[in-house]
Amino acid sequence: MKKITVVLLLAVAGYWAATSPTAGRWIYAAATTVEASVYGLEQRTVDIGELPMVTYVSGIEQKQKPAILMIHGFSADRDVWPRFAKHFVEDYRLVIPDLAGHGDTGYDPKWDYSAPAQAKRLAALLEALDIQQAHVIGNSMGGFITAWFARMYPERTLTAAPMDPAGLDFPVLSDMHKMIEAQGKNPFFVHNRADFDLFYGMTMEQPPFLPESVLAAQAQDYQQRREELVLIENGFYHHDWLTDELQYIETPSLVMWGEADRILHVSAAPLWQQKLPNSQLHIFEGIGHMPMVEVPAEAAAVYRQFIEAY
Repeated sequence: MKKITVVLLLAVAGYWAATSPTAGRWIYAAATTVEASVYGLEQRTVDIGELPMVTYVSGIEQKQKPAILMIHGFSADRDVWPRFAKHFVEDYRLVIPDLAGHGDTGYDPKWDYSAPAQAKRLAALLEALDIQQAHVIGNSMGGFITAWFARMYPERTLTAAPMDPAGLDFPVLSDMHKMIEAQGKNPFFVHNRADFDLFYGMTMEQPPFLPESVLAAQAQDYQQRREELVLIENGFYHHDWLTDELQYIETPSLVMWGEADRILHVSAAPLWQQKLPNSQLHIFEGIGHMPMVEVPAEAAAVYRQFIEAY
């Protein structure tokens, strides 16, 4: 009888760990923390005056190394970068923050979530870390902020690499934009698990494996954050668009895009290259909105080849 009881308890515990959002939240937090540490990334909280920013850093005291600033996208956080970042730990100082409104940096409805405001915070973050110049790379909203950073702080930007960026109008509507236009529904604003599954399926063509409990936790978190995300998006999307600004960014730039991006259509990629005076373009075939997550080694190799020329 005791053996049967133990087996039942283990089965219940295993089921809970496999399916419970609470378990998934703990598993994800523990796994990402350990993984980042294994890759040589240290978590710091950096006071920039306006607010404290929670940030992964690596090699910050090694002043002889050039720095890379990595900027996540809307609704994401710093944990989208470590598998990409690990390829640069030996040779670069790395700064990978949670932006205002995201991750452990937190949210306040009074904060300004525009791209220029976020770029200003990142300049303050680099200043607080005593980094005068950096290569800057950002995905999606982070790519939008990357371009604004280069526009506002050209003397501090060694190179700029917007990856699947927002910031221009799209010649062809993505699946997300078609959904918004046809249904008035933004997939980022999740009301239930079905909404989350639809959204998550749109973000990547080759997503990494996540246990069901982690997906359940993320679905729950997106539902709880919905009103916050609405306010954040209202603060940056279709504001400070770069249509008339990219021509003034002379920083060497690499535009990267997933050919199968369902969030922001790849048709805008040639426009970015045309409007940026000193730019290159790389398309990842068969990849979605987040190349640094889907094919981190390949994306890192493309990026390294670019920045090593500068």
